[in-house]
Formats: sequence, C-alpha cells, structure tokens
Amino acid sequence: MSNYGDQDVTVVGAGPVGLALAAELALAGATVQVLERETEPSEAMKAQSINVPTAEALDRRGLLPAAEQVHRATLERIGPFARTQRADCPVSEQRFTGHFAGMILDADLVDWSDPDFTAHTAAAGARMVPQPELVALLTDYVTGLGVPIRRGVEVTTLEDTGDGVLVGTASGQTMRTEWLVGCDGGHSAVRRLAGIEFPGTEPEFVGYQAVADIADPEQLVNAWVYSTKGVYRYGPQPGRIAIVEFRAPRADRSAPVTLDEVQSSLRRVSGLDVTLTGLRATPTRWSDNARQAASYRSGRVLLAGDAAHVHPPFGGQGLNLGVGDAMNLGWKLGAVVAGWAPEGLLDTYDVERRPLGAWVLDWTRAQVGVLRGDAKSAALRAIVADLLSTRDGTTYAVKQISGVAQRIELPGDHPLVGEFVPDLWLTDGSRLVDHGHRGGFLLLDRTPDGAFAHLAAAWSGRVTSVTDDNATPVGVLVRPDGVVAWASDTADGAGLEAALRQWTGAPSSATEPVG
Repeated sequence: MSNYGDQDVTVVGAGPVGLALAAELALAGATVQVLERETEPSEAMKAQSINVPTAEALDRRGLLPAAEQVHRATLERIGPFARTQRADCPVSEQRFTGHFAGMILDADLVDWSDPDFTAHTAAAGARMVPQPELVALLTDYVTGLGVPIRRGVEVTTLEDTGDGVLVGTASGQTMRTEWLVGCDGGHSAVRRLAGIEFPGTEPEFVGYQAVADIADPEQLVNAWVYSTKGVYRYGPQPGRIAIVEFRAPRADRSAPVTLDEVQSSLRRVSGLDVTLTGLRATPTRWSDNARQAASYRSGRVLLAGDAAHVHPPFGGQGLNLGVGDAMNLGWKLGAVVAGWAPEGLLDTYDVERRPLGAWVLDWTRAQVGVLRGDAKSAALRAIVADLLSTRDGTTYAVKQISGVAQRIELPGDHPLVGEFVPDLWLTDGSRLVDHGHRGGFLLLDRTPDGAFAHLAAAWSGRVTSVTDDNATPVGVLVRPDGVVAWASDTADGAGLEAALRQWTGAPSSATEPVG
C-alpha cells in the first residue's frame, strides 16, 4: 500500500469542483486527499465568470474579499468591457446578465427590484472570476486547510470492497480510501471504472474558445454573429474568439487545439478570410454532448461536476453546477464519515442535485436548437429574440442564468425553505453567513428569550446559533451548503427540533445511533 492512502475520502480531480469538495470535507473533520492526473493546473480557457450561488459559496467560507479582488482585476484586464459594467461604481451595484444562444441580455430591461435579485446582492462584486483564477484561489484555501493535492497521479483501477475502495494508479501504486469521489471531468475515469452509465444526446457541433493575435481584427464584429454554418463571437476583450460550428470536421478530442484549426473554423463560420497569427492562451475545444450519469453514487464511489453531467458550456453553467454539487455532497459525506449521520443521507445528494443537472442540460440543449443555421432555427431565434426584448422575458432569463432562482425541494411550508439563504443582515452590521466560515449549520435566533438557540444547544459542535434583535424571519436554520432547512416568522419554533434531528442527527450528547 502507498503511504498516502488510508484516507477517509479521496477526491479525484483538482479542478474547482474537486477543490471545493475537498475543502468542505476538511471543514467537516474528514481526512482527505486530492489526486490529479495533470502535473500543473490547466490554463485552458473555460468558464469566464461564476454565478450567484457559486459566489455565495465563496462568501460563506470567508473567500469573498479574495474573489472580489479577482473580479476587479478581471474588469481591468478586459478593458472597454469593464467600462460598460461600471467598474468605477461600488461592486454591489454592478449588473451582469449574460446571453442566451448568443443573444445578449440587456441589463436595462431587467427588473432588478425582483425579490430573487434583491435577496442576493452581497456577493455581486465577485462574479467575474475566470476558472483558472478560481482554481488558484481554491488551491490556496484547500492547502491552508491541510489537504494534500497530489499531482501527476492517474487513477487506473478501483475496487469497492464494501468497507472502502482500493485505488490503483498508472505508476503501480495502490491505496485504500474509505470513500472515492470522481471530480475528474466529462471523460471521468472514476465513472468508467465504477461502471456507471452515462446516457444522453450525441453532439451536433464543435466549439472553440481562444485568445488570438489577429492580423485583421477590423473584419470581425464585437458581437455574436450568426451564419448558416454556425455562430462566432469576437470580444469582449481584445483577441477573444468563441466559435460554434455545425457539421464541422471531426477532430481528435485528445489532440491539442491548433492555430490552423481555430482559424479554419472561424473562416468557415464567418465567411471572412481572417488571419490569426498566434494564440495567447491555451484554446479549448468542446461540443454539445449532453449526458447525465445514471446514478451519482455506486456503493462507496460518488460523482460530482462534469463526471456526473456534461453539456455545452454556455454561460459557464458546468462550473457553477459542479460547485453546487460539491457544496451539497461535502457536508453530507463529511457527516457520514464523522458518524453522526447514516449512509442514507448520501441518497439525498442524488435526489437534490439531479433535477438541477437535468435542467441545465435542457437549458443548454434549447440554446443549441436556437443556434442552428437552418431556416427553422432562424425563425425560432427571431421569436426568442422578441421575447428577450421584453422586461419579463429578460428578467426570467437573467434569473435562470444567474442562479438566483435555484431551489431544492425540501419539506416545509415557509417560502424560504429550499432556497439558498438570502442576505440576512444583523443589527451588529454583520450578515448571518459571516458566522459560518468554518462550515457547519447556522441557526438565526431572533426570539426575545433566545429560545431557538437554547433548543439547538443540544447540537453544539454542529450548529452555530446567532442571536439578533427581533425581526422577520424570526428563525432560520441554514445547512452548510447554504440551503435553508427550516424557517419561521413566529417565535413558537414549530418544526425546529424535527428539522434539527432530520438534518443534524441526534443531539450531540445523545448515545443513541443517528437515523
């Protein structure tokens, strides 16, 4: 056996999903290691920003200032685009919308007074965080928690023994881990070795993203431009090119993207004889392959991120969906490892995250249908464009893209239950989430006599109670992933003990088994 085995959890993949998961596990008290096949972090162009739930996940762990710093640096780097986003105004007032199938959503048409927006503004200045910078931020955070990241380790075999997983590597090493989580991307070795099916729809196009030196950039338009063969976008920062080409020549997925490949695709889609003279960043190749794992768990092997679902990367949805997976799974697996929750808690991971994954797949499939170059898709695109030129249509689309409309179906009558916790400001000037940087559950108690906190004291070590002056809501119980598990507008506390037992196990002082 290798001397770096025998961990509670081994995470395969040191991308943002694997790193976020490792951090949550470490905060829950599990011993964890991260294995990564690549020897260095990828600099390839991928997601250019994060959505609200991801920004708020960073905020809950005290990483908001670091993310805001990256956000500001990104706006400076992309130049003219930064000025359109009002880089000189407070970060909380900046507006980011995105696009649907290349149709840019007008920020002036959005109803920013919608309650879903106004409830989530504190992390607004941490949205422009590109994936490489996010990985760097999370790497520093994870290593600071004492989690080893072992690079150049490729997983080639696994065996679920029922009480653990034996993992073999390309170098011939074998290690044992209690649990194994595949966060190793769309071509996940963990998923394949675990025998988990990956059904879905086949790809219809090939896409590219690159930053290039261009001999004649004046030929290109700083917008999404459609043609019968696909669509391209030049900008917003100088040299950035995004291309979607239908019926493109097949390319070896494992082969590096070449300058000629990007230039040829751009010429075919745009119909322009544009010349690229160099690539300034590692380009990426992608498709509209859309699949979802038949199960997110097989015994002691679990999947998160692209290992569990793949789809076109419109709007960086894959990154955000994956980080959400990590936040949901992290505390649950940590609870099972700690022994205060039964393995059955892990079943709620698939139940809660699968619907969100399925929705993202369909959201991106719909954009593929609008993007096609045939006459029917062009007609559909015109109708969608009309809808997106209205206040209601734009507001709806931006709510979906930003993630503020996300919720988990949980039992409970209060409208906050199942929502991601809003910006709950306290009378001392802090927010509720400021008290949860070390993980665990948060209980907001605004009763006159501290009754909720008194009840939750039996769960000390798992629940942090925060008392405040009387206001509405009077009480809120927030899970470590930011989801509201219970809330009340009155001081009677009905349902609080049941929610505590359901989600945080038996009281800490109890000797009976959880379940």
